[in-house]
Amino acid sequence: MLTLTTRVLVAIVATLCLLGGLGLIALGPAAGASGLWLTLAGAVVLIALAIERNRYRSEAAERTTEPVGPGGGEPTGTLEPRFSRTDETFVDPTSGQRMRVYLDGQTGERRYVAEP
Repeated sequence: MLTLTTRVLVAIVATLCLLGGLGLIALGPAAGASGLWLTLAGAVVLIALAIERNRYRSEAAERTTEPVGPGGGEPTGTLEPRFSRTDETFVDPTSGQRMRVYLDGQTGERRYVAEP
């Protein structure tokens, strides 16, 4: 999970790689192979940044500017009433935080909230 500052810095470096690679390709065949790899690397990183999501968060939470909840889940106290608590828990391997699974019985949609 990347912070906003980290995402911006990575995006700047990837954009510079992309533009630098295109510049090398424009110089001719001698630098073209290096430019191609640099362009591809920059493009892959920019695409990854565009599609990267925070773990365990719903689309609705992703669209808001609310901070990520503990363990990467939903912010505390933001679940809609349609979600009911289940007995299922797991430990987030990155943060070590115990996560509780909540389920919408109608749609099967799952949400994850850190246990206190």
